[in-house]
Amino acid sequence: MDPRTLNSLGLSALEAGDSQEAIVHFAAATAADPSAPPLWMNRAKAHRAVGDDDSERAALEQVLSIDQMHLMGRIRLAELHERRGEQGSATDHWNIVLGLCAQIADPSPELLALVSHAQAYVDARRQAYAEAIEAGLSSDLVRASRRDRRRVTAAAELMLGRRIVYRNECHGLHYPFLPADEFLDRDHFPWLEQLESATAMIRDELEAILASADPGLEPYIDMPPGTPPNLWSELDKSPNWSALHLWRDGERVAEVCQRAPQTAKLVESLPLARIPGRGPAVFFSILKAGKRIPPHTGVTNIRSIVHLPLIVPDGCGFRVGGETRQWREGEAFVFDDTIEHEAWNDSRQDRALLILDCWNPHLSEDERAMILKIFAISESQRPDRPLRG
Repeated sequence: MDPRTLNSLGLSALEAGDSQEAIVHFAAATAADPSAPPLWMNRAKAHRAVGDDDSERAALEQVLSIDQMHLMGRIRLAELHERRGEQGSATDHWNIVLGLCAQIADPSPELLALVSHAQAYVDARRQAYAEAIEAGLSSDLVRASRRDRRRVTAAAELMLGRRIVYRNECHGLHYPFLPADEFLDRDHFPWLEQLESATAMIRDELEAILASADPGLEPYIDMPPGTPPNLWSELDKSPNWSALHLWRDGERVAEVCQRAPQTAKLVESLPLARIPGRGPAVFFSILKAGKRIPPHTGVTNIRSIVHLPLIVPDGCGFRVGGETRQWREGEAFVFDDTIEHEAWNDSRQDRALLILDCWNPHLSEDERAMILKIFAISESQRPDRPLRG
């Protein structure tokens, strides 16, 4: 018999309340045309009416074997797993339903109600999973080192869909195979304590400069005329983000160092990335009240960037990749600026940092020496203009 006729007989039987008879007709219809999802959907409906979960599942899985994007097949299968308390499978299918529905431009009220249910179910399961992980790891996290605690927490957040992994984006030299760590572990930089212990002295020198008739601050962003509009246009030549360099492109700025002599003396004692014509950069960074620095990435991952917070009013924040931190005056941290980062000052007072760059700690001494040689060769091959990075 023609599958369309068999399907009509099955629908008539369903309407009359005879689900068993409907199953007979739908089974014959799917046998006659096993490639038609609507026939399998009707067969699944009939099995559901008599409470035969296994047969309903088999019919719905047949629908998806024909078309993985079949929305109603996904919905009914998600409902079946949820009804049976099969939370993992239900969550998987509801997640797919959410993805499929996001592509529908004008969903019906009925579909919106299903989306709302799906989202609530997925959120509840994610929360329950998070609580289970937190409970299961609580004692381990207490014993773990700061590094291990941060890393395993990030891994758990990634599994929970609360975090994404950011990659290096270098606008200059990209050194392969270095770990793309957002904030680097303090153990790599034992000299941070020396820097932090000088916070009050450094801040005093900066405040004296800022209180002078001519602090000498310059806009941090200063693009050449004719540069097309880009993410830096709003800050171009603007005092909203300004800097006062003690070292710039590896060159000591004598006038500024004379105005902050103790800071300069300390900097000279630190193991910074000393690359002729390139590094270090050492400067006071001033972000005006109510201003933001947009998400961006840096030049090269051979260096790491150090922030020493000097003046930090409430309402300031800093994000690198998937981790956001609050600056705390006198507490330095080190990060990889080739991972997307941004900063904001939502307070009514300017924020001030001392920023320095040092070598990426994952480079060996031999690698650093060879990198310096690479840069020297590059300069010798292009004497008309120095390379910056």
